Amino acid sequence: MEQAKITCLTCRQINRLAVEKLPERPRCGSCGDPLITGGVTELDPVSHDKAIRNDEVPILVDYWAPWCGPCRTMAPEFARAAKSLSPWVRLAKLNTQDHPAIATRSRIQGIPLLILYHRGKEMGRLAGARPARDIMAFVQTTLDPPKAAPKKS
Repeated sequence: MEQAKITCLTCRQINRLAVEKLPERPRCGSCGDPLITGGVTELDPVSHDKAIRNDEVPILVDYWAPWCGPCRTMAPEFARAAKSLSPWVRLAKLNTQDHPAIATRSRIQGIPLLILYHRGKEMGRLAGARPARDIMAFVQTTLDPPKAAPKKS
């Protein structure tokens, strides 16, 4: 039985659970809140740093700001992608206006920007407002890249 660490985005406690239990919407052992919501969770700097550093379940973070028109336009598409990608990928948002130090540290030069993290590593970036299908395709190809075609002799 494969185990995975996952950070509670409410109380920031790291939980260890069986991967096959993800579809059952497990709850935090500390605060009881859901670890997998099927929606988009707003991050603060502490939950952001802890989740991207420790989680063994991929997390896709939307870096955005309330004044950004394309960010607001993409929000419902990001929420649609969250429903489709759950429970195998969690989707979250970080407001770069409220938390500019994270944006600077993460080398974010334009928003909206999606960054996919897995097991403490940045796996890929997708810039600009995108429809849900593009967001889902980005996650799928980034986590499971196509194999190179065999060379013909």
